[in-house]
Amino acid sequence: MPHPIHRVTRFDIVGPYTLSVAFLDGTAQEINFWPVLHGMLFGPLRDLAVFNAVVLDQEVGTLTWPNGADFDPATLHDWPSVCAELAARAQAWTEGAPNELRANTRMEPTRR
Repeated sequence: MPHPIHRVTRFDIVGPYTLSVAFLDGTAQEINFWPVLHGMLFGPLRDLAVFNAVVLDQEVGTLTWPNGADFDPATLHDWPSVCAELAARAQAWTEGAPNELRANTRMEPTRR
């Protein structure tokens, strides 16, 4: 059974937390990421300056952010059919998360 490989070819910021994303197969999605910006990885993207620092990783064909956050290009391609489930999971990431699981925002050297 063949599995399509999707790659992002370009994007435009079209609003707060919203990108227009074009794919190699000629399709495009306008994606509002706000509902999934929860948890340790995606939560920092709620800072609009961080969100707007998104770049296209040409090597893997997806969008990436300075903190290492990214989305599978197939998820972006199929956003209308996956966004509700992804948003529900994202909300669950923050429910009951203890404070010690939050990211360390202090710039400290790593000790080995």
